[in-house]
Amino acid sequence: MPPRDIYHTAVIKALIADGWTITNDPLYLAYGGRELYVDIGAERVTIAAERDDQKIAVEIKSFLSPSPVNDLQEAVGQYEVYRSVLKELQPKRQLYLAVPKRVYEGIFSERFGQLILNSIGINLIVFDEQLERIIRWIS
Repeated sequence: MPPRDIYHTAVIKALIADGWTITNDPLYLAYGGRELYVDIGAERVTIAAERDDQKIAVEIKSFLSPSPVNDLQEAVGQYEVYRSVLKELQPKRQLYLAVPKRVYEGIFSERFGQLILNSIGINLIVFDEQLERIIRWIS
């Protein structure tokens, strides 16, 4: 199992505060003889009768290297791999990339970051690592 991101605990607390139940920490996926570990699997049972149970998988990225572009390339590649496997194994589970507020206000708010988000269709969770709260859901 890979090491946890430095913001792992902050994102867990933020999801719980937002009404999610953590079901898998990490979410284990096996496909074609390979094993993958998405950082978190969570569920929220909604009360409204017209909505089904929601299930998500969350990959956390801290973007701490000197190059935000390299961090973005790594995050996008990992996101795409997980999304492909989830589509086969758990098609109702929605994948999100969780990033700290400073990352969203940095590379993801730039024209370059917006191009990548929109062309690839990345779902984002923006969180405040100090307050341990989710600031924004972007789908």
